[in-house]
Amino acid sequence: MNLMQPSELIMGKKEVLAGSCKTETVTAERVRNPIPAAVAALADGFKSGRWASHIEPVPIPSKSEVIDLIEQVQRILFPGFFSPVILRPENLEYHLGQQLSLFYENLASQISSAIRHDCFRHNQACTLCSERSYEIAAALIDSLPEIRNLLETDIEATLTGDPAAANSDEVIFSYPGLFATLIYRLAHRLHELEVPLVPRIMSEHAYHRTAIDINPEATIGSHFFIDHGSGVVIGATTTIGNQVRLYQGVTLGALSLPKDAGERLRNVKRHPTIEDDVIIYANATILGGETVVGARSIIGGNVWLTESVGPDTRVMLAPPPLVYFGPEEGGKK
Repeated sequence: MNLMQPSELIMGKKEVLAGSCKTETVTAERVRNPIPAAVAALADGFKSGRWASHIEPVPIPSKSEVIDLIEQVQRILFPGFFSPVILRPENLEYHLGQQLSLFYENLASQISSAIRHDCFRHNQACTLCSERSYEIAAALIDSLPEIRNLLETDIEATLTGDPAAANSDEVIFSYPGLFATLIYRLAHRLHELEVPLVPRIMSEHAYHRTAIDINPEATIGSHFFIDHGSGVVIGATTTIGNQVRLYQGVTLGALSLPKDAGERLRNVKRHPTIEDDVIIYANATILGGETVVGARSIIGGNVWLTESVGPDTRVMLAPPPLVYFGPEEGGKK
């Protein structure tokens, strides 16, 4: 058998390519350059104001730095869990002081950027922006003990509602519902303090990490538990009481809105009210600003609800007919 050597194979391929492919040098002068026209068209669109952009002489909040703020506040509110150093009682106050000082400065900087951008965007006179930013940052820091206390109730609700939760450490490290709730409670407080942009950047990060979408404007009480979590949506004007449990895929949303809803219904309650001690199972959808789910009620999986139900009510779908395929012996037809 006559076997060709690798070098002979390579030479043979080169000969085939040389014989079948005629290449030529392409010069810049012979090719249309699309860049100048595209630059001119894009620049015209942005400069004219037809398209949203941030071509302004003021800073804008940094998404990456807002995410850093979330990580900083995790180290503050859950000391020892997310810190790179081992914490002991004797160095706890030093750790908290160091982390809070860093958080205070970074938060004030992002708030300042958000306020300045908002003033410029709406042609408002921006006065004492730096001072206001530090005042707002201080107000949030004043709220941290209260926020941490609420988060402790959320951890308790998780341990009570989920037999698979071994301990609080597991919940803090691993549960997406608690992470989304932590960000919601921070973002909600910033919304109350009238900080633009930053709360929504925070909630978008939570959605990116957990697929749980909680609008910062929503009102949520203590002992809140989201089990599994993916696909949960809580709209801006939703009100949720204490001791409420939601499962994956739950939507607390608005009814179908008209085309001009953005302006006409901006400050109107569009999302439901969920009273205390309610359980809402997977993929249930509850819509409408006038819809109230009464205390201690249970909403079953896949229920579509657009009207109020009283307290102590169970709402379930009728069992669908099932068709079984398989051996007759030991099975059902």
